[in-house]
Amino acid sequence: MKLVLASTSRIRGELLAKAGLTFETIAPDVDETELKRHSHGLSPGDLAQKLAGAKAVSVANRVSGALVIGADQVLNLAGRAYDKPASAEDARRQMTELRGRRHILETALCCAQDGKIVWQTLGQATLTMRSFSDGFLEDYLVKVGGDVTTSVGGYKLEGLGAQLFEKIDGDYFTILGLPLLPLLDFLRRKGAVPV
Repeated sequence: MKLVLASTSRIRGELLAKAGLTFETIAPDVDETELKRHSHGLSPGDLAQKLAGAKAVSVANRVSGALVIGADQVLNLAGRAYDKPASAEDARRQMTELRGRRHILETALCCAQDGKIVWQTLGQATLTMRSFSDGFLEDYLVKVGGDVTTSVGGYKLEGLGAQLFEKIDGDYFTILGLPLLPLLDFLRRKGAVPV
């Protein structure tokens, strides 16, 4: 069965490849800003699922018969959804709000085939940022540079972002943006990967 990743995320592609999956990557044709504009009232998790589903269906409509994987991640701080920071200044503001507090990363994963969602899951991980100093934050922003705008919360746990945290509860793959173990289980049941 042909697998397609509806994402240009480097880390999602690496996770699938390192797990031994053979797949093609096709960028979804989804206006996330427009979808979010029409999603008022959705919880952060429901928003993540809506976005992941839209990405998967967008590509599944273009690739007949393929099983298309779509993913999205939303940061949930006390019920408020956070996007990727638009700039270093936006990252500074977000990280100041997150400092010393717990937040949840809600990572949705959907598989679509022939334009319909055939499976979905929502992974959640709870992360507690430590109460770092303003000086640490400024140094972090300088060291990370433009990369700070490439992930929700302005951090990547697999890099320097690990220094921002005092406690993490949840699945590592979910934090990286792809709940891999439930996906592999689904793909085995679907016959897309060996049992």
